[in-house]
Amino acid sequence: MSKESATHIQSNTETSFRDRLATMDAKGKRKWVYAQRPKGKFYSWRTWVSRGFFLLFFITPFLRIDGRPALQFNIPEAKFIILGKIFWPQDFFIFGVGMITFIVFIVLFTSAFGRLFCGWVCPQTIFMEMFFRKLEYFVEGDAAYQKRLNASPWTAEKIRKKFTKHLLFFCMAFLIANFFLSYIIGTEALGKIITEPLYAHVGGLSAIILFSFIFYVVYAYFREQICTVVCPYGRLQSVLMDRNSMIVAYDYKRGEKRSKFSKIQEADTGDCIDCAQCVKVCPTGIDIRNGTQMECVGCTACIDACNHMMLAVNREPNLIRYASENGIAEGKKLRFTGRMKFYSVVLCLLASLLVTLLVTRKNIDGSIVRAPGILYQEKGADSISNVYVLNVVNKTSKDIPVTLKLENIAGTIIETEGQHVLAKKEEQGKGSFFIVLPKELVKKRKTPLVVGLYEGERRITSMKTMFMGPFNNY
Repeated sequence: MSKESATHIQSNTETSFRDRLATMDAKGKRKWVYAQRPKGKFYSWRTWVSRGFFLLFFITPFLRIDGRPALQFNIPEAKFIILGKIFWPQDFFIFGVGMITFIVFIVLFTSAFGRLFCGWVCPQTIFMEMFFRKLEYFVEGDAAYQKRLNASPWTAEKIRKKFTKHLLFFCMAFLIANFFLSYIIGTEALGKIITEPLYAHVGGLSAIILFSFIFYVVYAYFREQICTVVCPYGRLQSVLMDRNSMIVAYDYKRGEKRSKFSKIQEADTGDCIDCAQCVKVCPTGIDIRNGTQMECVGCTACIDACNHMMLAVNREPNLIRYASENGIAEGKKLRFTGRMKFYSVVLCLLASLLVTLLVTRKNIDGSIVRAPGILYQEKGADSISNVYVLNVVNKTSKDIPVTLKLENIAGTIIETEGQHVLAKKEEQGKGSFFIVLPKELVKKRKTPLVVGLYEGERRITSMKTMFMGPFNNY
């Protein structure tokens, strides 16, 4: 074999990890990941962050602001509550700005800080690594014990452990499903499903069972495949990140060439002792020493594992650390660059814009349209009337009587339901009324009108419409 061929084969072997997912073999069959229990500084910090997340997740449905849930996404009724403020489909503009802000936020945040979100606050990562995986460690033991248990024949001990683990997994999935549903229908509706006869809430009970099975399958079987196969964020990182983005990186300049540990370190070897601890703790089964990979969620487990081994062999820690590719290549420490500062300012401005829109949003809004199929009516010898339909959205927690006033022309508004239209709390209401104008003011077929919506003497908003007159007037 020629030297060139040998080099080519070695190159193909070294880069073969990019030909397929780390959790798939050459035949496309899944390789189960037995992640070793991590420990260290970053893991302790992530544990505290996850506790804060769990506290928010399980408490938020019970929080109330002005009598409303603090957070609710009632998709069936198209009613969304954020920080006690109710949003209807009429607030589509704010949702549009919110979605654009969210997308830009993801692009800029990822460009600057990589997959920091995935490793620290992504619900999938937190529930999997800080909740279900810890249950698995508690029942079946660490990775080596799990692997040995799965390979062993079905004994009484194996049946007991597997049954206990999956029973706990399903119970926890059932609990999460209940809280997840409470974010959609609210805790009061969920309480009725739990306490009232089952036949009265077949749909709600079916939703709980469906969500329970989905969460159970995700955390018991699908696991890291959510991050590597389903989640689009991981696949987008290749176009969102560049060589200056912050990542969990292996310092190949310091670590190579790898060699087994020896008390006397040879001059041509690096600090990596090829212990593979960074691979054993990885929840997605990759080797971080191969460089930036789509499967890496930035969980920092490899940093803790490598630092532990470096300290054990009296070598400098942070062989694997938060860095950028350019920082590794140039041997520079990670710093808050001008680019990161600029992106952070843009992110703050976008967040401020969204907050401003939320704060200045009108609590009561309305629109008027002419009644379909009706042109105009003559009122006596000197007046003309049109009939209109009023749509009012009351986003507050109290009933509010509203009145209508013409603002750009002299005329009369006759409300069919009396002097006031009652806008009921948290509801969308309709009402009909007549606008009567003197004939001498109707000079054209269509006359523009501005109608003010008032709560007492306070003007809430203004609405524009058209007044239809006789054809021979224009």
